[in-house]
Amino acid sequence: MVADLTRVSGRSRFRDKTEDNYIVHRIVTTTAVPTATFEARSLECIRDDRVLFDDLCFTINPGEALVLEGRNGSGKTSLLRIICGIRLPESGAVLWEGEDIFRLGPEFHEHTAYLGHKDGSKQDLTPLENLRIAQGLGKAREDITLEEALEQVGLYGFEDVPTRNLSAGQQRRLAIARLLVTDAKLWILDEPFTSLDRKGIEQMERLFEGHLQRGGMAAMTTHHRIGFKEEVKLVRINLSEQ
Repeated sequence: MVADLTRVSGRSRFRDKTEDNYIVHRIVTTTAVPTATFEARSLECIRDDRVLFDDLCFTINPGEALVLEGRNGSGKTSLLRIICGIRLPESGAVLWEGEDIFRLGPEFHEHTAYLGHKDGSKQDLTPLENLRIAQGLGKAREDITLEEALEQVGLYGFEDVPTRNLSAGQQRRLAIARLLVTDAKLWILDEPFTSLDRKGIEQMERLFEGHLQRGGMAAMTTHHRIGFKEEVKLVRINLSEQ
């Protein structure tokens, strides 16, 4: 009896050969591991009959952040909306672990958290109540309490204050706290530092940094110069140059 190794259709087969008879004893199937968790291929976006960008390609791996730059009207927010899956590109593909996000639908959205120009908080509710809603809409993190999230964004002592009574900067901090209480892997952030003072910006940078160090990802637009202290890979795209 002679053992030989033959590759058939990408599978390795160990076969015992006796004269002309082959018996398959073991099949080892190798599954390709996605090279990137999030990938955009040849994206094109048109608004008001004007091409904002075309043939745009990028990848975001765990621990990385995509930073979109460019002048006003260059397509930064439009691209974030495509990444969110709430706007279709004119052409191209957006993939999550190798699958089209528009086909995945909710299976993709459960891994994302979005922060836009507006804070998105319920004004008549308290910060704690807003965070409970955020957890109910997503997958809750088990390693942080709602109170701890508020403390991390500098809202300790404001747990039961109606959100409408908070300043613009405090409401932005509350919006960022919503990111902390869910287990979303991909944070999509449109000008996240709006209304924050210098100290607030530094605090939020540390929180974003921690998210990336835990294997999270981010896609963001900002006119602020990001000051991550730890070594974090930033993928920068200037849409004004597209």
